Amino acid sequence: MTQEKLTDNAIALLKKLIETQSFSSEEEGTASHIENWFITNDIAYKRTKNNVWAVNKYFDESKPNMLLNSHHDTVKPNSAYTKDPLKAIIEDGKLYGLGSNDAGGCLVSLIATFTYFYNQKDLKYNLVLVASAEEESSGPNGLNSMLKIIPKIDVAIVGEPTLMNLAVAEKGLVVFDAIVKGTASHAAHPNDDNPIYKTIEVLQWFKDLKFEKHSEALGDVKLTVTQIKAGKQHNVVPADVEMVIDVRVNDKYSNAEIAAFLQKEAPCASIVPRSLHLNSSSIPMDHPLVEAGMAMGRTPYGSPTLSDQAWLSCKSLKLGPGDSTRSHSADEFIYLNEIEEGIKIYIELLNRVLIPA
Repeated sequence: MTQEKLTDNAIALLKKLIETQSFSSEEEGTASHIENWFITNDIAYKRTKNNVWAVNKYFDESKPNMLLNSHHDTVKPNSAYTKDPLKAIIEDGKLYGLGSNDAGGCLVSLIATFTYFYNQKDLKYNLVLVASAEEESSGPNGLNSMLKIIPKIDVAIVGEPTLMNLAVAEKGLVVFDAIVKGTASHAAHPNDDNPIYKTIEVLQWFKDLKFEKHSEALGDVKLTVTQIKAGKQHNVVPADVEMVIDVRVNDKYSNAEIAAFLQKEAPCASIVPRSLHLNSSSIPMDHPLVEAGMAMGRTPYGSPTLSDQAWLSCKSLKLGPGDSTRSHSADEFIYLNEIEEGIKIYIELLNRVLIPA
C-alpha cells in the first residue's frame, strides 16, 4: 500500500475514532474500529480488554523489540466547545473533534506506519504495536497492564503531539497529600496553634524550595502547591489544614528520592505520596532513533507533560504529529497535513533504524 493510500485510510480511521465516545475506561467502540483496521489489512492481532495490539509478521525472538504506542481514550470535553466534540469536522485543512490531537492523530499515524512495515522481512527490530486504553486517567487497564502480556520491550516510540520533534526526556510526576496540624478551638478564644496561620510558613517553605540537580533536557524539578482546604464553619478554628502538592520530577531524581526528601524535611505533620510509579523517562542522545531523527532535521527537547512513557522502564522517545498546546482544549483539532507529515517522518525514521545498511 502506498504512503498516500495509508494516509487517506488513517484519516478515515481517525474520523471514526472521533465520532465514537471513548472516555477513559469506556473505549469499547474505538477498540472495535482499530480491530477492523487490522482485519481489513490482514494483520494478526489480539485484544486485551480495550487494548489492541499486534507484532510484525516476521517476528523473531532473537531480535530486540521496539514498541509503537499511543492511546485511543480521551478526556471529557470541556464546556467551552463551540463545535460538536463527537463529530469529525474538516474546515480549512483542520480536522476538529475530541481526541483528534491528543492523541488520535499520533495513534492512526503509528498504526499506518506499523502496517507499512508489517510484511517486511529482515528488520533489525521486531515491531510491537499497542493501541492502548486509559492513558488519560492513568487507569489500571491501560499500557501498564499490557507490559506483562506483550513481548519484553527494549525501546519505545510513544505517540503524543510533539510537532514531530524529538521529546528525548519527559518529567515524572508525584502528587502528595500533606497535613499541617494545629489545635481546634472556638474562634472567640485565643489560640496560638491555629493551623491556618502555621500554614503560611509551610507555604513559604515550599515556595522557596529548590532541588539542586538540574537537567539539561528537563530543567529543574518543579514543585507547586495546587490545592488547600481547611475549616467548615466561620466560628471554629480547624484542627488541620490539608494541601495537595504537585511535583514534576526531572531525570536526575527518582520519585522515591523526592518522596524521601520531602517526608524528612517538609514542615508538615505528614506528607504522603499518592503513587511513585510515574517516573521520568529518557533516551540517550546517541541512540539510533535520536541520531536518525536529528539527521532528518527534527529538534530534540525535554517535555514537561506526562504520558504513558511513565510506565516504561526501557529507553523511550515521545514523538508524534499535532501540538501539545491543543490537547484538552476547546474545539480540539489537528491539521490534516500534520498527519500526512507524521506518517512520512515515522516511516523515514524507522527506515533508517530498522532496515539493515
